[in-house]
Amino acid sequence: MSVRTFDTIKLSFLFFLSQHILRFKKNCTNVHFWIMLVSDAFFVLLAFVLANYLRFETLLFSHDRLPSLFILPVIFTVKLPVFYLSGLYNGMWRYTGLRDLLNIIKAVLFSSAIIVSGMLLVNRFEGFSRSVFIMDAILSLLFLAGIRVFIRCLLHRRHNQQHARQVRKKRLLLIGAGDAAEQVVRELTTNPLLPYEVVGFVDDDPAKNGMRIHGIPILGGVDDLVDCVVQADVEELLIAVSALTGQQMKRIVGLCQQTALSYKVLPGLGELINGTVSVKAIRDISYLDLLGREEVKLDQEKIGGYITGKVVMVTGAGGTIGSELCRQLLRFHPRQLILFDSGEENLYTIQMELEHEFIFKDYITVLGQVQNQELLSRVFSQYKPEVVFHAAAYKHVPLVEINPWEAVTNNVLAAKYLLEGSIAHGVHRFVLVSTDKAVRPTNVMGASKRITELLMLAYCHSQNRTTAFPQDSEQQHTIFQAVRFGNVLGSSGSAIPLFKRQIEMGGPVTITHPDITRYFMSIEEAAQLIIQAGAMGAGGEIFLLKMGAPVKIADLARDLIQLMGFTPEIDIKMTYTGLRPGEKLYEELITEGEGIVPTQHEQIMVLRGDGKSLPEMEEFLEELTRIGADYDAIGIKEIFTKILPEYTSDLQVKSIIE
Repeated sequence: MSVRTFDTIKLSFLFFLSQHILRFKKNCTNVHFWIMLVSDAFFVLLAFVLANYLRFETLLFSHDRLPSLFILPVIFTVKLPVFYLSGLYNGMWRYTGLRDLLNIIKAVLFSSAIIVSGMLLVNRFEGFSRSVFIMDAILSLLFLAGIRVFIRCLLHRRHNQQHARQVRKKRLLLIGAGDAAEQVVRELTTNPLLPYEVVGFVDDDPAKNGMRIHGIPILGGVDDLVDCVVQADVEELLIAVSALTGQQMKRIVGLCQQTALSYKVLPGLGELINGTVSVKAIRDISYLDLLGREEVKLDQEKIGGYITGKVVMVTGAGGTIGSELCRQLLRFHPRQLILFDSGEENLYTIQMELEHEFIFKDYITVLGQVQNQELLSRVFSQYKPEVVFHAAAYKHVPLVEINPWEAVTNNVLAAKYLLEGSIAHGVHRFVLVSTDKAVRPTNVMGASKRITELLMLAYCHSQNRTTAFPQDSEQQHTIFQAVRFGNVLGSSGSAIPLFKRQIEMGGPVTITHPDITRYFMSIEEAAQLIIQAGAMGAGGEIFLLKMGAPVKIADLARDLIQLMGFTPEIDIKMTYTGLRPGEKLYEELITEGEGIVPTQHEQIMVLRGDGKSLPEMEEFLEELTRIGADYDAIGIKEIFTKILPEYTSDLQVKSIIE
């Protein structure tokens, strides 16, 4: 061993020794330290005495056991310092946990190993029994761990009793007896300020009937809910199952409604960012629970590859989809977010949310319209976005139907300028947010979104053939993609917020047609799948998000009325008003003949469209721009028909300007 190595070891040992000497001096003035030390010394003595008694059936202090008595000073000299150095006296007994138990096990085994090794070296256990030292180690472990657990339980019980007088507890019955329910019980046990007391469980698994979780009984099956509520004198119900289909949730909600008690749900693990269940996350049942959408599984590595450390621009950043895109993008740590929106209030809201709730300050807010070419060019030049999500558009079907020129400027021309800007400034990836209404459109909004899809394809194919950007320059071809999906639950202008307001006002709930159906997904799911699709394409794809089965709007209205505690057609009437301008009875995600194939992601499909050439599209757009500037509604629809043969327009719908 070299001199330098020896000096390093010596210095490390001296530092270690000095640290523990300082800590010991500090502990000397702590009464609790001496109580713990004396307590452990007593139990070390008791363990050795009992080990001898169990082996020889005689007390250690009897005449024939006197040789064993002389080993006691060695045991104290070895065990107590080892216990101290293992940190057994640094923690607080009221918070004793699994880590403390592991430290006790290590300390007891290590100290016993030292004693046994010493005995082997000194006299090879002559006159001593090896089994005594084995039993001594086991008893020491039981005593040291037991006293700590006992004191923790005692202090915890006293703490709970003190707070129980301050908080009136509701008698809570948990529907479900799995991991989520167990975590709820554990949190309620450790936090006495929460206003709930679990009195029982119900679960569909018959094998669990009669068993207990943390001492609380499983009273029966879910079908026995009404009887169990009476039996346990329950005041509130909590659905604590981590994964339920829509049909399962509807069944449970129906049973809850039969009890006439208040009922809530614990969100699934996918809804909680940190992946843990918390009683604080309890909320009312929403229609999304009844819809039963599967949790989105994201390919974190692929998404991180094109988002992490990049400048990302989101147009329509204050809207329903745009704002959720911003929230979800933060999970992948972009270098900077450019929030582009024409609505002052919406832009301010998402800005404040990112800054104060997500503590994210690397953002730029751009208040303006995407069709403002000068502003758009300055944003591209100054901030150099590498990824663009284009979510800005007018989407309300009846309003756009009677103001079709706004669809031309805000939907079509804005997309054109953004596509051109992305190519000119070397954006790496461009994702267009589209809609199922672009399929065989019967309204101006759907037709304008289909034209933006065709524009995206035209620029993609034209770019792939052009040599405008030399291979050795910093410019790169932009990967263009579109993502097509249906209605988003709870979005501005959607049916559910309207129905809720109508129910709160006492009805009636107005539905356009008894047979009208729509596809639905949650805002969070849509945003996550848009980001996921952005990581999958090589350019020129239209991705389709699997929407599940279509939902009848009349059934949706009935479910909402029941969720809000009313009876359809008795407490709240439902009336039918007829289809609105440009509205379909049902929506489609693909046009017949489009070649759709699955992707590696189970919830995303893809079709590759050919579309029209860029010169052909530019010719149409030039005419469309001229007619739109004249506010010619009929002329706009006629041009749409030329571009989209599948578009069926209603020329009888009057615009607001004639």
